[in-house]
Amino acid sequence: MTAPLRGGRTEVSVLEGTLGDPVEALREDAELDAAEEFPAASCARLDSFGLAAYYVPAEFGGKLDDHEILLRLLRTVARRDVSATVAHAKTYLGAAPVWVAGSPEQAADVAAVVLSARPVGWALSEPEHGADLLNGSCTATPRDGGYRLDGVKWPINNATRAVLLTVLARTGEHGGARGHSLFVFDKTLAADGTWRPMPKVPTHGIRGIDISGIEFSGAQLPPAARIGAEGTGVETVLRALQLTRTMCAALSLGAGEHALRLTARFVATRLIQRRPLIERPYPASILAQSAAQLAAVEAAALVGSRSIHSLTGEMSVTSAAVKALAPTLVDAMLAELAELLGARSFLTGVYEHGAFQKVRRDHQVVSIFDGSTPVNRAALIQQFPPLVRGFAQRGVDAEGLREAVAVGAPLRNMDVTALTLLSRRGSSLVQSLPELVASIGAQAAPIGLADHAHALCAVTERLHSLMADTRPAARPSMAAYELAAAYELCYAGAACLHLWATGEGRHRGERLWEDGLWVRAALRMLLARIADVLRIPKPAAAPGDDRIDGPLSLLIAEAAQTGAAVTPFGEPMSWPSGEPGGPRGR
Repeated sequence: MTAPLRGGRTEVSVLEGTLGDPVEALREDAELDAAEEFPAASCARLDSFGLAAYYVPAEFGGKLDDHEILLRLLRTVARRDVSATVAHAKTYLGAAPVWVAGSPEQAADVAAVVLSARPVGWALSEPEHGADLLNGSCTATPRDGGYRLDGVKWPINNATRAVLLTVLARTGEHGGARGHSLFVFDKTLAADGTWRPMPKVPTHGIRGIDISGIEFSGAQLPPAARIGAEGTGVETVLRALQLTRTMCAALSLGAGEHALRLTARFVATRLIQRRPLIERPYPASILAQSAAQLAAVEAAALVGSRSIHSLTGEMSVTSAAVKALAPTLVDAMLAELAELLGARSFLTGVYEHGAFQKVRRDHQVVSIFDGSTPVNRAALIQQFPPLVRGFAQRGVDAEGLREAVAVGAPLRNMDVTALTLLSRRGSSLVQSLPELVASIGAQAAPIGLADHAHALCAVTERLHSLMADTRPAARPSMAAYELAAAYELCYAGAACLHLWATGEGRHRGERLWEDGLWVRAALRMLLARIADVLRIPKPAAAPGDDRIDGPLSLLIAEAAQTGAAVTPFGEPMSWPSGEPGGPRGR
């Protein structure tokens, strides 16, 4: 049921083995969550595996030469525990600005810290300004050939535990786009009394994570601490976010997979009137719908992660679409799965140690990380003109696109200098959709697939005509945000179709690929959601749609009980068979 990585890469399976018994981990995670304790043991296992090396580009001594691999590794951790992933992977987010704009010396110094498994944080948010980076109050004032740092950054992940922080501070009198700079702050070099940690903030989810803050009071920074030229801090942040936002999809993928497995095991074994729930139409439909949502997120995230290397100049569009899409679909999926679990979806002492309510709480923060969903949709709105123009002209980087959709194949080296604030081409993935759909229609395809593909192409055409009538504005209308939400769904649909067209699973007869089961389910779901967002009639059912839910739900339930993959490009998981809710926690 899975298309394994090519090229002899075994990182995911090695990491899965390093993480240990998943059943025991559920109990440990529940105890830590109840006590609001940091997942130190989990982070230690990740350190022993050497996960930090995948946060550092190969050119600086690390193993990061393929963001698809990093996405898969983070997803593997997140499907066990989102909290542990958030705690450990924050180092990648904190170091990313240095890889994007730092000097070779800075990169070497930060790489040494990361490779030694010491945490790094990213100090952007402020109490009074939140995501409004252009109006920050934290200042870096020239002094003694360097800078004096004053102000508060809060709430910040790893603010207290981190050795290094990349700090955005105002260097221009009035702030603004060119009035902020980015700095590396090393706690070990700062004088006593020039900074102090702020207390951990109690949180609804990720309860044990170091969500705290830091206050600077006259902290002296050497000139070499500045990342890039003065006044380029906001630009560097926005370019680095194109990497980190895309990788945040791993949190949603892991959380969604965890929840799907938990619910599928329950639905397969829970008897009501002597029949398992999965034999009833409604539970089967919800399970199939959830599997379709997760497959769509997987497709968008895989293409997005590979685009970092092959379609780098389009990442301002790709990262915003993926970052808004992934938590939106997974949050919706979790809400639907909660209905199937009933009381077990929010009780802490029953069914798998209350794992479902924990993953649902933990995942809620993903839509906020690295720019909230509205922030990412606003970024898409600002790019409507080049997106419309690119779609009309069918502008496609054919070579880059082929590489982006060839999941598991080697990738070219990433060129960080190609990251731009706006995509001049638009989105090759979406703009290639008409040609792709025509090719699918011209060949023998599973029943109903061509109908769904043509419907997706038609609604994408309609969407771009609506986008053409919407001018970017400082304060976009609600209608513009809805168009951006529809664009994300079209992006995911195009990713699904491309991965179907190039996927090896359909040639090997893997069960999720038989009769195009996963891609038909994903497209059916996406088309329905697009219609809801745009307030247009839903497309007519395609032939064979009535034969999707039953087979798909049974496959997912079986995979959840045996540890097989639950998505078309997913990985197996070591999970013992047995009745859910038995010795593991009722």
